[in-house]
Amino acid sequence: MDIDQNACYEAISSRDRRFDGRFFTAVKTTDIYCRPICPATTPRRQNVVFYPTAAAAGEAGYRPCLRCRPEATPDIGAWRGSFNMVNRALALIEDGALDDKGDVGMLAARLGVGERHLRRLFREHLGALPIAVAQTTRVHLAKQLLHETRLPMSEVALASGFGSVCLVAAQARCAGQGEPTYRRRQAM
Repeated sequence: MDIDQNACYEAISSRDRRFDGRFFTAVKTTDIYCRPICPATTPRRQNVVFYPTAAAAGEAGYRPCLRCRPEATPDIGAWRGSFNMVNRALALIEDGALDDKGDVGMLAARLGVGERHLRRLFREHLGALPIAVAQTTRVHLAKQLLHETRLPMSEVALASGFGSVCLVAAQARCAGQGEPTYRRRQAM
């Protein structure tokens, strides 16, 4: 990959966020490589070399900067922080991680965090606990199946992640959706 040295130097001088993760700056005098947005003092032009990836800079013998953490570029989940953790948890919930015998502790273990920390992240980012998000997802899926298919209630319950028809009805009542069979009759 051919890198425009002057454009790269302008990007690090202005700390332009658009270039974050697109190239890395290695400083010859310190043997450290940085991201273009590094808050450290901009090195002199003659003291820098640009690399397309962090791996290339590391291969050339440079160490990662401890201020800007170039090993955690925008394409790596750690860079996106706690919201990335919540998104990963939401994807697992969507895939049924909390259905049947799944619980929040098992979900947290799959994500590599503690159960309490996962609950705190959900409360912070979504304003609800993981189990409430899973139940709402199940109720919405059951509602969609009721309106769009002719499946019997028992199959709707199983397809939407509930163990029985009674659980679908109870959750729908709690969510203010009304009785599922009544909603189906209204939709016809």
